[in-house]
Amino acid sequence: MVEKYVVVTAIIIVTTLLIIYSSSSGNSSLGYKSGFIYHVVNRAPLNLKKWVTKDGYLPVVGNKTMSLHCRQCALVTSSSHLLGSELGSQIDQTECTIRMNDAPTTGYEADVGSKTTLRVIAHSSVYRVIRKPQEFLNKSQGTVCIFWGPPQKMQKNSRGGLYRLIHQVGLAFSKLSAFVIAPKRMQQFDDLFQRETGRDRKKSHSWLSTGWFTMVIAIELCDNVQVYGMAPPHHCREAQPKRMPYHYYEPKGPDECRTFIGNERAKKGNHHRFITEKDVFAEWAQLYNISFLQPSW
Repeated sequence: MVEKYVVVTAIIIVTTLLIIYSSSSGNSSLGYKSGFIYHVVNRAPLNLKKWVTKDGYLPVVGNKTMSLHCRQCALVTSSSHLLGSELGSQIDQTECTIRMNDAPTTGYEADVGSKTTLRVIAHSSVYRVIRKPQEFLNKSQGTVCIFWGPPQKMQKNSRGGLYRLIHQVGLAFSKLSAFVIAPKRMQQFDDLFQRETGRDRKKSHSWLSTGWFTMVIAIELCDNVQVYGMAPPHHCREAQPKRMPYHYYEPKGPDECRTFIGNERAKKGNHHRFITEKDVFAEWAQLYNISFLQPSW
């Protein structure tokens, strides 16, 4: 009886350990507590400064080339952490200012500045940008817009009207330098995500965020990058005393941490992995001269 009791006890212990291990393994891949991120061991050095190629960004109109280079850039996020910061004048004093999607400056100049050197726009934000030409296109005369999206939607021979719409914008605003990211460069962004996280973007049901594209482009084009408004990776792992809108210009929009955590935990459907991306950005900070402000980290 004693031997039988020992055997049964051992089986229970082993089974329990296997369940715990299986559960923890699931958390490490897509769970929140240990994060989605999984770094590749002994990966070869990569210099994103040398990543850019002449044909990586295709002109929407004419034969322009992406020749922008800045010593210092302000990458202004769309985060509500910027509200009340009064950093607008500091941002505008930076040589080049980078913004994303349809984040406005009108009415928010004191906190986010008014100058736009480069705007990176997702395919899903094109219509919102075009609906407000006075804000995003007339103000952008002489600056650069980079549009990104699935290659099947962003090429001249693509079905649907998205590329045609972008082309019409390029024709209407001749001083606006508009580019789309080439298909092979889009694949490079996917490959970079897999290299840095150990996860295939498609198999892990991940969508790269505009922040991912913008950060990599900023590293390519800028000697020094100051990021405004991006919370650190651990921010939403800590107790949040108050609700913060995801976008500074949408006070009644979704909560920032709910959005980050919901996307990070999700296993079905495609989702942004915001926290994972910021874990990667933290590693890049020393490599590519990146600093984070409001909040600082």
